[in-house]
Amino acid sequence: METVRYNYIVIEGNIGAGKTTLASMIAREFNAKLILERFADNPFLPKFYDDPARYSFPLELSFLADRYRQLKDELVEQDLFMSFTVADYYFMKSLVFSSKTLEKDEFSLYRQIFYIIYSSLPKPDLYVYLHVPPERLLRNIAARGREYEQSITAEYLSGIQDSYFNFFRQNPENRYLVLDTSNIDFVASGEDYRKVKEVIFGETVKPGINLFNF
Repeated sequence: METVRYNYIVIEGNIGAGKTTLASMIAREFNAKLILERFADNPFLPKFYDDPARYSFPLELSFLADRYRQLKDELVEQDLFMSFTVADYYFMKSLVFSSKTLEKDEFSLYRQIFYIIYSSLPKPDLYVYLHVPPERLLRNIAARGREYEQSITAEYLSGIQDSYFNFFRQNPENRYLVLDTSNIDFVASGEDYRKVKEVIFGETVKPGINLFNF
């Protein structure tokens, strides 16, 4: 394996794509600083899944504030004993999900606030996006058993996926490595995990969307 060429990597993906698992595996192996989203502490999330119309705006605002606060704190602190930083989300996630949950006028205001804050955060050297079909995502979601996620539909997941790619296309200056992991299991298979690592750390990623199928 080559020397890691990145200082800050983000593992992104849809709900149930395995981003937290992969980020944790990489951090453990490479002695990297790990940043995990604190979504489990958000009191609006279970309420949102029960009543989206009522709780979407407070949910998205609370996520926006918490993600900014966490990333600002974590990225400012340099750890000399860690090789690099890897996170299981980035701030853009706020815009991706709010575009599917907010009404048009709410999203217009939200988008303005997002880009004001977004410009003040350090940008990742590489965005890794785990691309998984909605049908498999639903199986993954069912398997992990979070009660408030069980009402998520394939249509909702497809919309989130489209929103990610809309963001990628609208911000082409970033490096996006899109990994189609439909036919591999990097958790159960050490060989599959090795393949994923080789692509992330061995491939030259140019600005824009870079697709890789296993």
